[in-house]
Amino acid sequence: MTQVVEELIRRLARDAPQPPAGTVTDARRRALLRLRVLRGVKQAVRHLEDQAARAAAAGGAGYPEIGRAVNMSRQGARRRWPGLISNRTPSPTSPEHRSS
Repeated sequence: MTQVVEELIRRLARDAPQPPAGTVTDARRRALLRLRVLRGVKQAVRHLEDQAARAAAAGGAGYPEIGRAVNMSRQGARRRWPGLISNRTPSPTSPEHRSS
């Protein structure tokens, strides 16, 4: 995975705006550019995780399953995606379904 991200950084860095020559050393410029690209990658991955979590929930997955998929607890998944899981149908033992 790291190699894929490194290749992505190299490709994105070619298209990124460069600071004017002479303002920073080459090594520093490359390091700062790498940080900017990584920040963009991180934001894109987070967005894709959000979409995947919504799709998993729509498919019936609960917080425990979603949490395991991203290596976090059920509580962590619930904090990350509050309101993602809703009770779609009332429980058959709820008061409104009991006969008198």
